[in-house]
Amino acid sequence: MMSLVNPVNTSYCLEKICESNYQKLLKLVPDLFILKDISIGIARHTPTLHLIVIAVAPYTMTIKLTHRFKKEKDLLDEPAVLISIYLDLKLAEVLNHYGRRCVAQAFNTPSLSHEIMDYKWRLNYFLQKWLDHCLSREYQFNS
Repeated sequence: MMSLVNPVNTSYCLEKICESNYQKLLKLVPDLFILKDISIGIARHTPTLHLIVIAVAPYTMTIKLTHRFKKEKDLLDEPAVLISIYLDLKLAEVLNHYGRRCVAQAFNTPSLSHEIMDYKWRLNYFLQKWLDHCLSREYQFNS
C-alpha cells in the first residue's frame, strides 16, 4: 500500500505526517514526557506494546516503540521503530525501522536528496498508519 501513495510535495507531506505522528503519540501515551525507561501498553486481545526511552535531551527525546509477540518460547518485537521526538517543534520522526535500513545506511550520497526524502516519507507514513491502529485498539500505558 505504501508504494501506491506518492505525494507530489514530499517535503511538505513529511512535515505534516511528523506533526500528526507527534499528536498521535501523545494521545496514545499521555504521560510520554515523564517516562524514564520502559512503559508497557495493554489492550484487550492484542499483543503488548512496549515503549522504551532511549535518550532524553532538552529539546529531543528518542524512543523505541514495538509490539511484543510470543512465538513459541521466544519473544518477537515487530514492528520495532526508533523515533526521534522534537519537543520544541512538536514533530515525531522515524529514525529507523528495524526491518529496514536507517536513512544514513540506505543513502550515503547526499545527491540523492529526492530518494532520501521519499524513503523518510514512507517510514513516517508507516508510523502514522501503525499509530492509528494502536489508537483504535485503545492501549493503556503504565506510567
